[in-house]
Amino acid sequence: MDLSPGTETRAAAGTTEAAATGGRRPGRAPETLPARWSAPAAHAPDGSDAGGSHHGMPVHPKLAASAPGGTRGFPSAVRRTGRVQGVDGLRTLAVGIVMVYHLEPGLLPGGSIGVDIFFTISGFVITRLLVAEYARTGDIAMGGFYWRRWLRLVPALLTVCAVAAVLAGATSLPGFDGAWTSVLLSVTFLVNIVRAAQPGPYSDGTALLAQNWSLGVEEQFYLLWPPLLRVLLRRVRPRTVLIWAGVLCFLPVVWRWLLWDPTQAHRIYNGTDTRADQLLAGALLAIAVARLRADDPRLAALRRWSGRLAWPALGVLGLIVWQVPVTEDSPWTESWYTVGFLATALLSATVVAALELRSRSALSRLLSLTPVAWVGRNLSYGLYLWHYPLGRLLADLGVQRGHLVATLAASMAAATASYYLLERPLNRRWRRRGPGAGRSSGPGAGRAEAAVGREHRPATATAA
Repeated sequence: MDLSPGTETRAAAGTTEAAATGGRRPGRAPETLPARWSAPAAHAPDGSDAGGSHHGMPVHPKLAASAPGGTRGFPSAVRRTGRVQGVDGLRTLAVGIVMVYHLEPGLLPGGSIGVDIFFTISGFVITRLLVAEYARTGDIAMGGFYWRRWLRLVPALLTVCAVAAVLAGATSLPGFDGAWTSVLLSVTFLVNIVRAAQPGPYSDGTALLAQNWSLGVEEQFYLLWPPLLRVLLRRVRPRTVLIWAGVLCFLPVVWRWLLWDPTQAHRIYNGTDTRADQLLAGALLAIAVARLRADDPRLAALRRWSGRLAWPALGVLGLIVWQVPVTEDSPWTESWYTVGFLATALLSATVVAALELRSRSALSRLLSLTPVAWVGRNLSYGLYLWHYPLGRLLADLGVQRGHLVATLAASMAAATASYYLLERPLNRRWRRRGPGAGRSSGPGAGRAEAAVGREHRPATATAA
């Protein structure tokens, strides 16, 4: 599928003129257009409606005229760098599903797919930001990227691990047996590798912080994908980058077919190589959207069809959560562990596309409600880190009636404290002091850097 615009790279001035004149060839004198056609789509503070529609009429926002090197074949990348409130709201929905599944699995047998949704969101958001940086500067500062990831993830993780270690050393609570092994595997992002090697029941060494297996999958993926994306962006045409992302997205499906055996379920579920298609589905969407100009009919088609299919896709995901015991032995197991992961990623990508491209739709407005989006943006990562050990702690303390509600409340309190006392202060103080600080330049760089710095990438998982 060729989603590339007709011209691979434009000079910044030519791109700006083309955008302002409705896509006409640079060099032709622009005509006077009505304000509703020529004004940038500034009404969407998250940037998701840039290049969208206004009362059914296309809007052609102006691109940053002095972005170094133009857009380098990604005409929508620089324009789409702000937060998407609806995607933040989708984070809240997904983390809520996973928390309920972990605490009361009988209520939502398929709640483990919350991690599938988050994998796709993560692949989309990170790739979106990396492509935007490349479009602005002609390169990706890998040191800066990994510094931001460390700053966003590790301090909060270390805090949870420290609390778990103190409780393990100071008490004899049975839920904290094997805590030291679990802490060590968590801080080194190796939980998923150990679990993948266990053909039988998972050991106590991963039990206390078992949810951190997904952190391992994501961090191992991000050791590979950003450098590979950087090489592709610098060495091949933008169209070829899109093709490579599509091919890579389907390779894990083939690999799962070759690996499949009931004894390999843990290997498939926890492996980075066997779950990479869910992250790459989001990455593929980000590259495809960045490739299309605001006036490209293919972008209009993607906007239209994602809007039509978003509610059905969300409904199918909800049906899976409600009825399909994903992590239990069932007639669904073989299908799920081979093609099911990719199917879930495609459904999630459909919803993300609609939220990105149709910020005024009913679904976007619902998920963009201030409390919902705020929790997803600021607390989802902390909620995910805290709910699992807190649930075990409250169970050890004898909290049975109301265990779900009590754990959710305790997790919200802990995540809020972590955000205000640790995550936000550290991010504000240290984000611009790491490798590559101040490297980005040009209009739009500040806005994109702010988006990167505010990015709370919730890593979710399930103790399958």
